[in-house]
Amino acid sequence: MKPILVAGATGNVGAQVVAQLRARDVPVRPLSRNPPPDGVRGDLTKPETIAPTLDGVDTVFLMLNGSAEALLPTVSLLGERVKRVVFLSSGAVDDSLAEQDNPIGAWHRTVEEAIEAAGVDWTFLRPHGFATNTLGWAPAIRADGVVRGVYGEASMPLVHEKDMAAVAVEALTGTGHAGAKYVLTGTRPITQIEQVRIIGEAAGRPARWEEIPLEAAREAMLAKMPDFIVDTMLAGFRALAAEPSEVTSTVQDVTGRPGLDFEAWAADHAADFQ
Repeated sequence: MKPILVAGATGNVGAQVVAQLRARDVPVRPLSRNPPPDGVRGDLTKPETIAPTLDGVDTVFLMLNGSAEALLPTVSLLGERVKRVVFLSSGAVDDSLAEQDNPIGAWHRTVEEAIEAAGVDWTFLRPHGFATNTLGWAPAIRADGVVRGVYGEASMPLVHEKDMAAVAVEALTGTGHAGAKYVLTGTRPITQIEQVRIIGEAAGRPARWEEIPLEAAREAMLAKMPDFIVDTMLAGFRALAAEPSEVTSTVQDVTGRPGLDFEAWAADHAADFQ
């Protein structure tokens, strides 16, 4: 059996893909800029570093880490060397649009289009909100148990990285997934206020949400992200406060088991918040 190359092998999702493939006794070649001892070193934006990692490989788990345009030469290389690519895309991609109006969706759709043109069998995973994004609250919860932000009523079905990886593993190892665009969500919409409470209960540290002025939240976010990303995120939270995003059954449909709820994610990550 040929090994599967897993890009981003040290990240939240990639590490789960590696672990779940190994649990099935599937050979894995973990790829990262700072790989584990049993992995290979490579930078997806530098195809010359990726080429040697593809020897004996015909299936790749790919993700976007940085500029979409910088990833395109590597996508072209994959088209020459491998047969199947499973790409961790984004739920922000909207197939009804000829041109994506969301920058996050635009980045991922650019890579999707390149993969489609590369001549490989492909599967796109399009997760909505990552449960792991709430790890950004860990310092505040550890400090005083108060998470300060805006649109606390924004409600979303956050998806566990184990579920994203489980769908990826099915697409990497099974049949019938070529050309699929799998939209992934958690089991139910939960407001940010509820997310904080659930995390606090799991961690044994009472935690609560505190709403702050929009401009204060925007300034804090600008310290970490470009303005167009911040404004896109804030607009998304505003929309989710008015109407929660829809829940899909994709995890169960593809894996044959129910998706993991946010309480399970919080229990798995309780130590991060203690």
